[in-house]
Amino acid sequence: TIKSQYAAAGIKLIVSVFGATDAPTSTGADPVETANTFAAWVKQYNLDGVDVDYEDFNAFDGGKAEAWLISFTTQLRAQLPSGSYIITHAPVAPWFSPSIWPGGGYLKVHSSVGSLIDWYNVQFYNQGTSEYTTCSGLLTTSSNTWPESALFQIGANGVPLSKLVIGKPATTSDANNGFMSTSTLASCLNTAKAQGWNGGVMVWQYPDATASWIAAVRSLSWPV
Repeated sequence: TIKSQYAAAGIKLIVSVFGATDAPTSTGADPVETANTFAAWVKQYNLDGVDVDYEDFNAFDGGKAEAWLISFTTQLRAQLPSGSYIITHAPVAPWFSPSIWPGGGYLKVHSSVGSLIDWYNVQFYNQGTSEYTTCSGLLTTSSNTWPESALFQIGANGVPLSKLVIGKPATTSDANNGFMSTSTLASCLNTAKAQGWNGGVMVWQYPDATASWIAAVRSLSWPV
């Protein structure tokens, strides 16, 4: 099978759930039932886990997303035990900003169920034309619009650097904004690695991020 070929190559296959067109909290989905449904699907098709691409922006604005995500993640992990399955989340970077979100944002999610989440595929894109487009803005000092949401600022607020994966679009057409050239991103990774970060990179999206994109981005930090 295709799955066995990936497994033989040491590659895990996980399913991404929700996404930009699904707002589960705002539409009244039950978090426990939803988690049970997803977990059963993962087991049925012998996948390796779930990436929670929750993008219910209205729910975060209204302070209702956090409790929903905490219940959902708790149940998902109960059904997909650590060590046997991967559970990741893919929040937009601003959700880690403190003092903006009435329910506490992703810092609240992390403090409650971070131990159940293997890593965060942080979306450092689609958050404004000049957001996270330089190494300093991406790594050390985010804008006043989204304070304390750069990589090391999130780490300073309690999220382990090892769980923070930098998410970037492969091309300018893969996102509205936030694109970095492979050479600039490679330089940023090298800088971050020198400061103790080793979380890695997530890219949106296949097939635009070819093997050559991957090799270029990791050339200075983790060359292949």
